[in-house]
Amino acid sequence: MKTIGGQIEERGYWGSKAEFILAVAGNVVGLGNVWRFPYLCYKYGGGAFLIPYLKFVATCGVPLFLLETAMGQYTQEGGITCWSRLCPLAEGIGYAGQLIQVYGCMYYIIILAWALFYLIFSFRSQLPWASCDNIWNTDNCVNLAAKNLTIRWTTLINSTSAATEFWERRVLALSGGIEEVGKINWEILLCLVAMWIICYFCIWKGVKSTGKVVYFTATFPHVMLLVLLFRGLTLPGALQGVVFYLYPEPSLLTDPQVWMEAGAQIVFSYSLSVGALTVLSSYNKYNNNCYRDCFWLCLLNSVASLVAGFAVFSVLGFMAHKQGVPIEEEAESGPGLAFIAYPQAVAMMPFPQLWAVCFFIMIILLGLDTHFVAMEAVVTSVTDLFPAVLRRAGRREIFLLFFCIACFMGQLFMVTEGGMYVFQLFDNYACSGACLLFLSVFESLAMGWIFGAERMFDTIEDMTNSRPNYIFMLCWKYLTPLVSMLTFVCSVVEYQPPTFNRWYMYPDWAYTLGWLLALSSILLVPGWAMGRLLAGKGSLKQRWLHLCNPDTNLPLSNKQRNGMKETVSTTEMKDLVRVNVEECENGQ
Repeated sequence: MKTIGGQIEERGYWGSKAEFILAVAGNVVGLGNVWRFPYLCYKYGGGAFLIPYLKFVATCGVPLFLLETAMGQYTQEGGITCWSRLCPLAEGIGYAGQLIQVYGCMYYIIILAWALFYLIFSFRSQLPWASCDNIWNTDNCVNLAAKNLTIRWTTLINSTSAATEFWERRVLALSGGIEEVGKINWEILLCLVAMWIICYFCIWKGVKSTGKVVYFTATFPHVMLLVLLFRGLTLPGALQGVVFYLYPEPSLLTDPQVWMEAGAQIVFSYSLSVGALTVLSSYNKYNNNCYRDCFWLCLLNSVASLVAGFAVFSVLGFMAHKQGVPIEEEAESGPGLAFIAYPQAVAMMPFPQLWAVCFFIMIILLGLDTHFVAMEAVVTSVTDLFPAVLRRAGRREIFLLFFCIACFMGQLFMVTEGGMYVFQLFDNYACSGACLLFLSVFESLAMGWIFGAERMFDTIEDMTNSRPNYIFMLCWKYLTPLVSMLTFVCSVVEYQPPTFNRWYMYPDWAYTLGWLLALSSILLVPGWAMGRLLAGKGSLKQRWLHLCNPDTNLPLSNKQRNGMKETVSTTEMKDLVRVNVEECENGQ
């Protein structure tokens, strides 16, 4: 509720429980569920991949999801200030998480601009990626959607599909490398401006506007996904694609890369360690049952990933069937799936414009939810850091506008002819799974050992009237940090420099830039702790204890209140006994 005369506004709450559920669901069910999970599942053992995936769900995903939602609901603070109240020594985790969110805001929305560009072209009488008669096509172009195509796959090795040429030559206008920045693609730039305007007005009034927007943005993509699933399963060759997607290969489970990818997928898809869950839950009432919400939302995320896999691979199976090629030639991940493989498959269907529109609307809405929640997380966290300045009438909107413009200016390189190479650096380094896993290690250690898992259990019990299962305490203190650390170490040891299109190697300075982006968030955690210890007063032990103690103004659980009463009663009894002894000694 706002106050008059430019005074500080109240922080506010969600208008209803449904708004919170839909906001979190929209955040955690994103593009990674559609274009990353199915590819990982097929590549790393099919149905056998579900074994490491579910192990990470149990040991990292659900425990950290519950921990972060409980932290936000308990403190009623954003992703930075919640740490200053719970464990000031670990406040660097909050800053690192928000820095990763800023990096994400700078590159993630580019995907939405591409999708909007495709959506606009989907209304044409002939899909431009289903033809080789366009000015951007080369002599090597082959229209794989042509009904009279009789060329076998073995003769197409040196050719390029029409969908690939549309993507690389029309949408990206791809240059020869990151050194060749080239010109700005003004059409993509206009699409980018449109997406920023939409995102701005989705959250410009905080949870009051976000809570209303998510009723559409968090539900309609699932409707589109079910429509595409039904359409995919009714296509010839769909069964071949589904079998290829889930066919179990247990032998791959001995490969450390499989476990590393499963761990990275969990922290990505569950939106862990970046403060988004903490911010969203901080707008809940104190007595909301976050324990129950946690299980339903995690289940929704994993089920959405599995369903998306059926929708994607049923269509890829159809495309392989139509072309008479191995399905592994069609399987892609990331932008390659959304902007090459799937559009190419859509071009082969009856009424291709209809299915193209459905697909790209789904992509835009899935990404839009994730992006504006990331923006909300950053804006709320900074606002909570400077409430006297930013929580006055109109100032939040101004700060949000400044943030959008700053991110927009920082991403102009990504809409140039060399922009895709910059985009990939951000994707592989700035917002990598290794960075998130590193934060997960220290998050669980700080809350499990310094703040105390037992204290957090008491807090959750006080908020929800139900005590969590003991397995969560075991995870917070032992399993989550151990599993996250092992996965982080494996990701560093097994590091392979990223390439583009399997042939382009980045120059050394680009890899150095990528590592600087990754280390900028990783080093914030120990760097902030060391800085606070050195800047404090008193002995090293006193500074350590001061930074490890939570804020005394935090709400007390029933167990803590009862403990204080017992302590007070014991003290009063001791005082009474002491007085009686003194009176007896004085002969009274």
